[in-house]
Amino acid sequence: MRKRVFHPCGNYHENYADQLKVYETDYGRFFAAAGLIVLFGLAPFVSSQYFLYILNSIGIAAIAAIGLNILIGYTGQISLGHGAFFGVGAYAAAFLATRCDIPFLLSVPAAGLITALVGLIFGLPSSRLKGLYLTIATLAGQFIIEYVLVHWEDVTKGTMGITLPKANIFGLEISGDIPFFYVIFMAMLAMLWLAVNLMRTKYGRAFVAIRDNDRAAEGMGIPIFPYKLLAFAISSFYAGVAGAIWAYYTVSITAEPFNLGLSVEYIAMVIIGGMGNMSGAIFGAIFITGLNELLRWAIDLMMNMGMVTQTGLNLAPLREFIFGLAIVLFILFEPRGIAEVWRIIRSSFRLWPFSY
Repeated sequence: MRKRVFHPCGNYHENYADQLKVYETDYGRFFAAAGLIVLFGLAPFVSSQYFLYILNSIGIAAIAAIGLNILIGYTGQISLGHGAFFGVGAYAAAFLATRCDIPFLLSVPAAGLITALVGLIFGLPSSRLKGLYLTIATLAGQFIIEYVLVHWEDVTKGTMGITLPKANIFGLEISGDIPFFYVIFMAMLAMLWLAVNLMRTKYGRAFVAIRDNDRAAEGMGIPIFPYKLLAFAISSFYAGVAGAIWAYYTVSITAEPFNLGLSVEYIAMVIIGGMGNMSGAIFGAIFITGLNELLRWAIDLMMNMGMVTQTGLNLAPLREFIFGLAIVLFILFEPRGIAEVWRIIRSSFRLWPFSY
């Protein structure tokens, strides 16, 4: 009599260790490895200079968006000052590089730590405020940091800006889009790995508990205020690292880019990509960065066709309108963002050819 062999049609967790695995199947590990090979071995060499610049911008934005997702998506603390923290990291790296002659490998994490300290200061209102009131407090922090970056001329050189020296790693000069591509995406993967593993620890579970119900979390013995401050510090650290890498990549920095619009862009990345999902931050960075370039291309095309004049259409209001519309549409039709769409697609392939 032939023995029957039954194959499970799903993933059955027998212990908590199985549930905490980053990749549940060997197929996930295989596709992740294949994606890394394509990313590092093929993408830099087949991409044009313009497309490579877009990829680098996506990588930097993804680092900052991952940090904001820890704060908003996992801890439930809304912040409208992430763009300002990004600027703090950029100026901190520029100051360390130009005034203290600190090399690239040390100035980037040091800039992240400085930004984390600034984030701790602006996270103090979270002890008494939450929801809309905390949002307004972080908005005030955004305007305060903007003012400081422009008027503290002894450190930031005001409107003159700062020109950074070229990045150098172990005597190897990092200059150009392709070398920075490897630096940016290796940093992004390292920061993603840290964030994913952080959420598997007691700190990550405490963040989620505070997000779901802070009073219940406090009743379970979780000290709410220290964990909220920790979330602000970690989120600001990610923004500072992203800003420091961006400063080295662009070489010259001024205070104009670190405005409220940049903070809104990061919030849009988190909401559209998927709150409480690490891959969602990357999807959101791809979507928003691509949307920016698409709008810029569309306006250039309309100008070349004579549909609008150079002064007849301003990009900023149109971009904010499109961002707002995209956020509203995602909230209405897919509140969990692009990450949930990707999960559905992966599940469909996993169950193929069976629809159930």
